Amino acid sequence: MYISRSQFKRIRHLLPKPRGSRRISHYRLLNALAYMASNGCKWRALPTRFGPWHTIYMRLYRWAHSGVLVEVLAHLQQDRLSQWCVQALSLDSTIVKVHPDGCGAPQKNGPQAIGRSRGGWSSKIHMVAASCRDALVWSLTAGQAGDGPEGRHLIEAIGVQDAPVYLLMDSAYGGDELRAEALERNLIPVVPAHPLRKRPWQLDKRRYSQRNEIERLFRRIKAYRRVFTRYDKLDVVYVTFVSMALICEHLR
Repeated sequence: MYISRSQFKRIRHLLPKPRGSRRISHYRLLNALAYMASNGCKWRALPTRFGPWHTIYMRLYRWAHSGVLVEVLAHLQQDRLSQWCVQALSLDSTIVKVHPDGCGAPQKNGPQAIGRSRGGWSSKIHMVAASCRDALVWSLTAGQAGDGPEGRHLIEAIGVQDAPVYLLMDSAYGGDELRAEALERNLIPVVPAHPLRKRPWQLDKRRYSQRNEIERLFRRIKAYRRVFTRYDKLDVVYVTFVSMALICEHLR
């Protein structure tokens, strides 16, 4: 992935003023992060054309802890979604395998949403998508975390909608509490009922078929190797690379 000058101009005003070493511009830095997100290389293997890897790493570390790229992504999402009326949202999660290099940091350094599931050490990305390119809200948990509880947190983060919006989910989100919270926020749950329910509801299959939007979004961001496999010990750094992947998809 390469960020062009015209694409950089769209987000240049959202980036902080350079501090410390100015040998590496924000433009070069973003292309270095896009390269790392796409190829998943180690920091010391970063091509020299981007500049000293340690300088890039330290600026990324500062940006990660101050939430720079998270704010840039939020601005791009708000600007894009304000241009069209959202009629349906999709809620789902995806598992991310954790590389051995991503384990073992002391807990005092920061939160680490890493847990052991059936496939080994993993994390889980929970997301509400407005389209195959737009993530409305998302969160990160350990791999063994349940979908329902985190789904309720994301629904709370969405807030009350001005007009009714369909919320497309799979059967993991078919709990009574979750559907009730969705209805309170003017979200119409479209979710298949569990086959053992005594009083199953009717599923709108035509509407439910649109749930593939979030699967396509997961496929897009998991094309970035540093998202597909977690190499980072701290959540704040991994979240920054996920945000970078979503920003690259917005700028395409």
